[in-house]
Amino acid sequence: MLLKEENNLTFYHKESINQFEMNELFHLWNSVYPMQLAYQDLSGLADYFMPLQNKHHILVKDVQNKVVGWFFCFEREHETWFAVLVNNDLKKQHIGSTLIQLAKERFRPLNGWVIDHDRYFKLDGQKYESPLSFYLRHGFKVIENERLEIPILSAVKITCS
Repeated sequence: MLLKEENNLTFYHKESINQFEMNELFHLWNSVYPMQLAYQDLSGLADYFMPLQNKHHILVKDVQNKVVGWFFCFEREHETWFAVLVNNDLKKQHIGSTLIQLAKERFRPLNGWVIDHDRYFKLDGQKYESPLSFYLRHGFKVIENERLEIPILSAVKITCS
């Protein structure tokens, strides 16, 4: 379903994604997230999605129909969890802000894990910059006593009611 068109970008809400979109999301995921979260191949990302319940996607496509931004949410342990990814070359163009605005209109409350430090690197060798300040500017609150601490990743829980 078409949600919005602006600046040669189209925002779509979808409950499922096709194989072409999955391939683009795989590349977006691996270019935006730290290398600790990268998938070796498309089946890894597909396996991640398979068990998730009540999935929703907001895809941002450019004039060539390429996915340049992505919000997704799903249910886990009776809470709605989410992530936002925006093509590195298009950051600071309000795509992430628009995705958050559209998501907050449709899915609340939202919960997520956010890396709150700058110790990780992306697959291309660039430093991964924590998006925590972005989420705080958009009304999210840090749940200080809830952290994801696993051998490959350290993150804090954020929420927006």
